Amino acid sequence: MSPPYQITPEILKLIASISEKIGQINAKFLDKPSPKLRKENRIKTIHSSLSIEGNTLTEVQITALIENKRIIGPEKDVNEVLNAINVYDQLKTLDPKSSKSFLKAHEILMKGLVTDNGKYRKKGVGIMAGNQIAHMAPPAEHVPHLMNDLFNYLKTSEEIALIKSCVFHYEMEFIHPFIDGNGRMGRLWQTLILMKEYPVFEFIPFENIIHKTQGDYYHALSQSDKSGSSTSFIEYMLKVVNDSLYTMLDVKGNVMSTQDRLTYYSEICEPEFSRKDYMSVFKEISSATASRDLKQGIKLGLFEKVGDKSKTVYRLIK
Repeated sequence: MSPPYQITPEILKLIASISEKIGQINAKFLDKPSPKLRKENRIKTIHSSLSIEGNTLTEVQITALIENKRIIGPEKDVNEVLNAINVYDQLKTLDPKSSKSFLKAHEILMKGLVTDNGKYRKKGVGIMAGNQIAHMAPPAEHVPHLMNDLFNYLKTSEEIALIKSCVFHYEMEFIHPFIDGNGRMGRLWQTLILMKEYPVFEFIPFENIIHKTQGDYYHALSQSDKSGSSTSFIEYMLKVVNDSLYTMLDVKGNVMSTQDRLTYYSEICEPEFSRKDYMSVFKEISSATASRDLKQGIKLGLFEKVGDKSKTVYRLIK
């Protein structure tokens, strides 16, 4: 049984806009941005997601931690960032449809911060707004089967990934499966669900916009709680995603260098490939540019050349 929500005209309009922007980004090869842009967006993602939870470290301090430099800051905040760096580094190894992966991610994300990291809660929790309880989560004994139902929805629903990612995010926040770390897990898992369908979302720090519209984020969660449907939250999150893609399209200087192309291709290529295979990924470059790229890849020790002329193939050096 699918969680309750309605597809409104606003949701349809946002899906159309998002789909158009993803197409524009793919056409410009912004789904394969430079390593520099990848790093910048990762820093923004970690900073924004943890700032929502009260982390005080700046983007400059997070950059230093990513570069393995020492910083001065609250131990808890430093640990939160180091854990987030670790889990984002492992993002591609996680399966968005697997509860095992979900628990593993929480274990990494909350290491040293809670004693039961990687485990569903064993006691009741309420979310406070000031002195009042804003949301009373389901009893702890219901959490495992509620989360299993939610993962079954991800596995079996034919709904598009854009909707499923929002529904999962809201329903997970409603269930509140952990004592702590629910907010950052909801945002992380939405990113992962979207990434598997649209690789560009590895580089879209939509947490940045959630951070800037934090009041709207909590209001959308509250409205969905009151209505018993994730519709309001879906509308909010799709607007966030749409705005994030617009920001990505507006980023200047995303022309890929030879090094950028080689770095990206060596991550996704088959063990053996041809120049034609290389050009099928980078459709905007000429055959002469492709040949120069591959020659540079050989010099850098990324590939080796086998055969000659029309029978030439390249092998990835591991």
